[in-house]
Amino acid sequence: MLFFRQKAGIKGINIFCLFLLLLVCSCSNMPYRGKDVLGADEFVMDSYKIKEGKFCLLQLMDGKDFEPLSAELLEPYADVVHDGDVLHIVVFHPTRADLVASFASLNQTIGFLVQNGKVVLPDLDSVFIQDLTLEEARIKIQGEYQQHIKDVQVFLSFQNRIERKVELAGLVQTSTIAVDGRIRLFETLALAKVPPQANLFKSYLVREAGMVPVDFYKLLKEGDMTQNVVMRGGDKVYIADASDSSIMVLGEVGRECLVNVPNGFVTLRKALAEAGGIPYTGDKSYIQVIRGNILYPKIYTLNWQHVIHLPNDSMLLMPGDIVYVAAKPLTEWNRFVTQILPTLIGLDLLSRGVKSIGVNVP
Repeated sequence: MLFFRQKAGIKGINIFCLFLLLLVCSCSNMPYRGKDVLGADEFVMDSYKIKEGKFCLLQLMDGKDFEPLSAELLEPYADVVHDGDVLHIVVFHPTRADLVASFASLNQTIGFLVQNGKVVLPDLDSVFIQDLTLEEARIKIQGEYQQHIKDVQVFLSFQNRIERKVELAGLVQTSTIAVDGRIRLFETLALAKVPPQANLFKSYLVREAGMVPVDFYKLLKEGDMTQNVVMRGGDKVYIADASDSSIMVLGEVGRECLVNVPNGFVTLRKALAEAGGIPYTGDKSYIQVIRGNILYPKIYTLNWQHVIHLPNDSMLLMPGDIVYVAAKPLTEWNRFVTQILPTLIGLDLLSRGVKSIGVNVP
């Protein structure tokens, strides 16, 4: 009798230990609750920094400071003729049809190339026009002709410019656009036919091997003309794809997914909506945003009340963020039991089978 009581006691202890083990295992996927976790106040403050624009975002992400956009970059400049330019020159004269035809023929074939600062013209010696504006060059050429032929009218434009073009790459339909000292970034992007889904956060303008601190989102989406710099020859513009920056939504959501962030930020509410929301199995009191260096991240803990009651602009995510929604403890327990139950049933059946063939199992 004592033996059976001891055996029953041991069995009870084993069941209790198994229960504790299952309980511990079922709670293994809980949210991080360390003392360095930040709350909703810090998340809102950082969200307003994000709203300030691209370069505040980059400072948050990489810790880099950028010089503000210089007012000089917004000033038009006088566009002048340089060596290598090809001019389109049209001449009008009431009686000299031969002269008019000569210019028309040259325009259709090779144009008028500027070499050593000079342009060679029909019925005229070469004229030095380097570093003159088109209007100054037109007046000079017309003056030279009128010394020999009265009533000549001359009209100039650039036909081809080797170095004074903007080069564009990425999501654009036009790869080069000529500059004239007045054309600005907004018009350049319009001519390049930038699509609506372009990633404005990852797009950039490079001049002389350095990045110009232009915020494409503020220019194109908010109409901020303080970002509308005058383009110069040799400028390079890259328009990124929408998928070039994203955030991850993980854990207890409708579907774990990547959410594209083409503008540099997205609201937490929208990110959760794109992930299918939080099902009844999710713990709405622990919505965590993990931001920054993976070794020393910022971890914000929010809850559903923050998401639905705070303004959208105060709950912003930026590229690289991870949103994690924890599961309810009961959900984890139920899943664990569901996973372990077939094993327990198998062990029980095995024990019964062994006993049926006369083998004693303690």
